[in-house]
Amino acid sequence: MAPAATHTRNSHGLWPYLALTAGILCISWSAIFVRWTDIPGVASAFYRVLIPAVILLPTALFDRRSPGIHLRTLGIIAIGGFFFAADLALYNTAILRTSAANATLLGNNTPIVVGLLTWLVFGRRPKPAFWIGLVLALAGALVIVWSDVARHVQLGSGDLMSLGAAACFAVYLMATERVRGTTGTLAFLRPAMIASVVFLLAMNLMMGVSLAIPAGRTIGGLLGLGLVSQLGGYLALTYALGHLPATVTSVSLLVQGPLTAILAAWLLGEPLTGALILGGALVLLGVGLANRDRPPAEEVNATLCEAVESEEMETV
Repeated sequence: MAPAATHTRNSHGLWPYLALTAGILCISWSAIFVRWTDIPGVASAFYRVLIPAVILLPTALFDRRSPGIHLRTLGIIAIGGFFFAADLALYNTAILRTSAANATLLGNNTPIVVGLLTWLVFGRRPKPAFWIGLVLALAGALVIVWSDVARHVQLGSGDLMSLGAAACFAVYLMATERVRGTTGTLAFLRPAMIASVVFLLAMNLMMGVSLAIPAGRTIGGLLGLGLVSQLGGYLALTYALGHLPATVTSVSLLVQGPLTAILAAWLLGEPLTGALILGGALVLLGVGLANRDRPPAEEVNATLCEAVESEEMETV
């Protein structure tokens, strides 16, 4: 089985690399799309998952081969959907309260949180490289947050929200880790997306946030979030993660932060300050060290990449 799997993983030539590049490019635009909407971050997060959910829902008609999902599994998926909804709500709001580069770089700390929670909850002691990475990532986060505090930009609240988003996504990964191995790709994605839509709708209603879409660029920004960053980007990454070695994807996915910073400097006029460059470099180096021995799917900041393992099982 192992040689056949290796042959399958490496027999697609250039396409997985092109898919990986396309996926990273699509995700890197998410912060830009959020800034191009004139609605609160919680509202744009709602539409970010609503659009792909509407597209994925009809696929149930063509996915009749998949076995039914147990109520316990649906419950776990729903819990994961709640934390994914919280992740997007915090991340999209953070983008409006701090720079797009800050929000993206700090939001990449998910592997650090996963490592800590795995140790605290399951008693799996991380390797020494993780602790070195943790110290570097914390140092980089402090540099970025302190730079914001010094400039009196919301007293760093956007940066703290970005870290909170990383923590919520880490809980989502841990909540859904086991069910992904026994649930088909689309069978997992549909209820996960629907749960996120329901929770984000509830968040908006409880906070009194209007879901009205103003005329102008907001429509384009929301379509970009839903179709490009959420659906297109992560479908491309799903394909790439199924055919490339972890060593390739682990390093490549970290490009998202610097690429978003460059796009924000070009399109949003955000300066690439020395503190941002130093803090971002420390965060990326720390995350890279901490995540060196972890599966690449744990690095990806969205739902669609989380069913890669089950998709491979279905095609074997």
